Amino acid sequence: MATRSQTAAVLLAGALALAACGSGGTPQASTASGGGKTLVIDTSFDLKTADPGRTYEPTGLIVGKAVYETLLTFDGADVTKPVPALAESYELSGDGKTLTLKLKKGATFADGSPVTADDVVFSLTRVRDMKGTPSFLLDGVEVAKTDDSTITLTSKTANPALPYILPNPALGIINSKVAKEHGATADPQDKAEQYLNSNSAGSGPYLIDSFNVSSQVVLKANPKYYGTKPTYDKVVIRNVEAATQKLNVQRGDSQVALNLSSDQVTGMPATLQIKKTASANVIFLLANQDPGVSKTTSNPKFAEAVRKGVDYQGLLELAGEGATQSPGIIPSQLLGALDPGQAPKRDVEGAKAALAASGVSNPTVKLEYPSELTVNGLSFQPLAERVQANLKEVGITVDLQPAPITTALDNYRNGKEELGLWYWGPDYPDPSDYLAFLPGKTVGLRAGWKAGADKAVEAAGEKAAAAIGDDARKQAYAEMQTALNATGPFVPLMQPSQNIVTAASVTGLEYHPVWTVDVADLGAK
Repeated sequence: MATRSQTAAVLLAGALALAACGSGGTPQASTASGGGKTLVIDTSFDLKTADPGRTYEPTGLIVGKAVYETLLTFDGADVTKPVPALAESYELSGDGKTLTLKLKKGATFADGSPVTADDVVFSLTRVRDMKGTPSFLLDGVEVAKTDDSTITLTSKTANPALPYILPNPALGIINSKVAKEHGATADPQDKAEQYLNSNSAGSGPYLIDSFNVSSQVVLKANPKYYGTKPTYDKVVIRNVEAATQKLNVQRGDSQVALNLSSDQVTGMPATLQIKKTASANVIFLLANQDPGVSKTTSNPKFAEAVRKGVDYQGLLELAGEGATQSPGIIPSQLLGALDPGQAPKRDVEGAKAALAASGVSNPTVKLEYPSELTVNGLSFQPLAERVQANLKEVGITVDLQPAPITTALDNYRNGKEELGLWYWGPDYPDPSDYLAFLPGKTVGLRAGWKAGADKAVEAAGEKAAAAIGDDARKQAYAEMQTALNATGPFVPLMQPSQNIVTAASVTGLEYHPVWTVDVADLGAK
């Protein structure tokens, strides 16, 4: 269970959300003690911990972003360029192996003590060596203090993604002195989680007031925050099922609803604001390339028949307003995404010709997917049914095999699905995260696509991984996806719509593919 998109963590966000605190018992709170403002956010919890070194679930990343600052961050929704945070500047060496960061002066932790280079080294080393869920973010990266204001991160191979990885809230900088007093160590014996679940050892604009993984998290403004003070003195994040989220925001019991589907935001009162964008999740089909699993789907022409046989526009109509077709496996927000004009179009005759060329007549294949999963409020069941109808027109019979998430996930992870319907959300907003789709890599193996199976695609992937500089990387990742689309086992379908509803009083909300929303950026009018 190495990464968010490779585990059930994010998958369970919609599927296993607990309905709690949805009674409307918290009124629209415009004032807190002392006359400050309170913001109530309803979401479906996927939350395990407030310890930044262990956090990798979506709700935890919202909390982590508010409480712990990172060396670098992003400006609003723009993930194409990392910007300074605790570091005032950064420079990547020409070979892409060394990242040098200069720390800003004046940053302080919640107890008023200064943020030091030693805190940075301890925090990052702790994440890497605790072997928790986010440890992979710093695999192979050495962290060193050059002087009191300079940190160097050194990788054995070119690592141009590192500036895009450092903004992840899991890499938030903790007060090492305080954390060590409460059991923090830079190894698997670390025992600081319990303390960090109820106390704040960060330099962020908010502190943890109360923390419950199944009901609600309350944040309060950090009185010693050295930066721009947040608008809201108190932020209540509640675990609420989507239908109740809709009711709460409509009647003013909350000011933000994060998990509504396109259908649920239709017909909202004009007094509410709806932020509707394509999410960074990409839903895709896979055709297993292992003949031991399926002689049909491993036929080179079969994936081509599927790719040409899918009615992409019809799937978008099912998904609702705001969803977009994925021309490649990298979502539109990220560097290296393919131009929408490169997206495949339905070609039924071409699909029939590819199927005929495969030599397989009237095939029947099983399509597996998690039955209770929803992504951005979208269920997989109607998508699977539409794919089934599309491919029937081509001459392919699809036997739908929905299964509980745990069963489906095991078959998917173990590469046992004949056809699979899944999605991938970025672990960090950099195209290198999508090298996992290559032969012999994590997702490639889930499609039975072993190393050496496609030399052209692998060569394009190696070129992309080694590219340095935005222009070179953009071109190389586009070429990799073009090759992947031509001969690979994956059929990217869509990016579903991300719908966030807010009260008219809330300003400054931007959807972010890593931490969903930065509560400190939210204002009031």
